[in-house]
Amino acid sequence: MFEFIRNHQRLMQFLLLLFIFPSFAFFGLEGYSRLSDGDNAVAKVAGQTITKEEWDAAQRQQLERLRQMSGGQIDAKVFDTPEARRDVLESLIAQRALAAEVVSDKLTVTDQALQQNIMQIPGLLKADGSFDKEQYAMLLAAQGLTPKGYEASQRRALALQQLNFAVQGTAFAPKAVSARLSDLNDQERSVQELSFKAASYISQVKVTDDMIKAYYDKNGSKFEVPEQAKIEYVILDSAAVAAQVSVSDADIKSYYDQNLKQYSTEEQRRASHILLEVKKSASAADKAAIKAKADELVAQLRKNPGDFAKLAKANSQDPGSKDQGGDLGFFGKGAMLKSFEDAAYKLKQGEISDPVESDFGYHIIQLTGIKAGSVKPLDEVKGEIAGDIKKQLAAKKYAELADIFNNTVYEQGDSLKPVADKLKLKIETVAGVTRLPNPTLAPNTPYNNAKFLKALFTDDTIKGKHNTEAVQIAPTTLIAGHIVEYKPVTKRPFDDVKSMVRELVTQDEALALAKKAGEAKLTALKVKDDAAGFGDVKVASRVKTQGWNQEAFLAVMKADTAKLPAYTGVELPGQGYSVFRVTKVAQPATPDTARRKTEQEQIANVLAEQEMLSYINFIKEKAKTKILKGGEAITSGASANKPVDAAK
Repeated sequence: MFEFIRNHQRLMQFLLLLFIFPSFAFFGLEGYSRLSDGDNAVAKVAGQTITKEEWDAAQRQQLERLRQMSGGQIDAKVFDTPEARRDVLESLIAQRALAAEVVSDKLTVTDQALQQNIMQIPGLLKADGSFDKEQYAMLLAAQGLTPKGYEASQRRALALQQLNFAVQGTAFAPKAVSARLSDLNDQERSVQELSFKAASYISQVKVTDDMIKAYYDKNGSKFEVPEQAKIEYVILDSAAVAAQVSVSDADIKSYYDQNLKQYSTEEQRRASHILLEVKKSASAADKAAIKAKADELVAQLRKNPGDFAKLAKANSQDPGSKDQGGDLGFFGKGAMLKSFEDAAYKLKQGEISDPVESDFGYHIIQLTGIKAGSVKPLDEVKGEIAGDIKKQLAAKKYAELADIFNNTVYEQGDSLKPVADKLKLKIETVAGVTRLPNPTLAPNTPYNNAKFLKALFTDDTIKGKHNTEAVQIAPTTLIAGHIVEYKPVTKRPFDDVKSMVRELVTQDEALALAKKAGEAKLTALKVKDDAAGFGDVKVASRVKTQGWNQEAFLAVMKADTAKLPAYTGVELPGQGYSVFRVTKVAQPATPDTARRKTEQEQIANVLAEQEMLSYINFIKEKAKTKILKGGEAITSGASANKPVDAAK
């Protein structure tokens, strides 16, 4: 990846923040218009206010997304800063300004585009390819949404995408610019290295006891043993609750009977049709003429039913099915227009209907197949039902047991045995637990959770030997702990680490001697070229960095090659000092055209993001954006007596 692109990380973060927040999609501009100016207003955009409650909600949404992306291993304090909150507010302001611009530009979304967008939601197509209206309504209801409200929000979100694509589409990467950057990326430098290894200077180092003691005193943290604790803990989670829940055969039978539709497949029908379209503006005479043509086709087909596909290709005005001879495939009830469905379900296989009127015109329908409905027997779904009931019972029981868990842990403050016995939980023991999460452990290790560790390492638990409170580390997971043994931070005695300190001092002194010798050689070489002592030629390229130390590679690529040979030097931590002699700068004989094309696209994307950011700044000014004193005070810690322009 280009340095050029890496340098735009701040821009990328802002735009990511802007487009992942769902508040525009769920509320829209008219939702904002209902807000009123009050003491809790933090900003005003296009005459509409952003409240502190909305700002807080956006902050929580961002934190929850980041928590999910990181598997729960995230420190909320990192994002509870004036800078982070300002970023969230800026993203909300940008959303409002964009929403106002969508309304101003009268951007609309067609029914077809909205339908295609909704059809892309996973799980909404039945096995026969038809749309599952019931599943769609259930998914929305689970989020507290209605189809009407959700579809309105999606129209607004799609209109916002139109605006975004229109702006970003104006950016392009000039070929000369991208070619120049690719040339720099491809550039190959022929390099020789002269190493000054620290190990070669160890014999020259003279270390005294005073030097060792001074190093020990100055670098005490290197010789510390971190605080550690041996702990006991218990966990109440859905698995522990489910183990205490039993499901009877009677429960399973009752559930099966009450939810029989869930285990049933409705009858499905397959049909072909010929559509003769009638425009809404058609006159009565035109409509009558189209009806007459439909009657003629029906008469033809009843004489020769085998001609249906041929006549459909020649006469049907349904572009989605005419090339397939009018075939619509299998469908269930609710998938077609009601008049069409009613007619199709009255036909016998092979029969042809009279012309059926709908909002689109006249349909001639031939029933070509019937799939009978079926019901899965109880024995086939018994295990699945038992699992579903167990989940439901466990969810209800969890709340009850959680209260018992909380109360028992608190009341029996110096032991976990009572809560373990009462709820049939296992007491786990682990040693070497530290105040901060251990990055080497699996992300979901319960006792390594930051919230739990914070509760564990307090004076009450360390000195008082009390249980922690019950800590929620996941939606249905509580943990409580107890410190069995505690070891505070200690500094290892000087005599115990004296030999180690001597080695560290010797290494530092040897590195200093190597660096001094290397820098002296570099100064001499810049005066007079001398290839003696240098190693074999190696090639360094930004696209071929294998085998190169990072510090050495950066030094070589930054070296001024206006005059060759060019020299540069760099200290290599823990190793010594190296002087590099650059003898040749060239382009590869056969450039990688595919990679160059990708690089041009990357540059174009960055420019497109810049265009969008500039546009956002423009429409924020156009919308007369103001950050009010509530927002300014929270993000900067300063109290403002008047509104502040958001652009400042």
